[in-house]
Amino acid sequence: GRHMLVLSRRETERIKLGNSIVITVVRVSGDKVRLGIEAPDDVVVLREELEPHEVQEQVAAVAGT
Repeated sequence: GRHMLVLSRRETERIKLGNSIVITVVRVSGDKVRLGIEAPDDVVVLREELEPHEVQEQVAAVAGT
């Protein structure tokens, strides 16, 4: 199954996922949080609300097809 780890972070603090992905809290303003995501070129990073066809286009672009 899947589990969710919930963390509190302040601006400039980072979270590391595995050996190659780093998420940085860039700015917190009211109810919005701006995140910076560092990931290898072969990792697709997408917003969840993207339509399925947009996701396929992004994956194809990363794959170079």
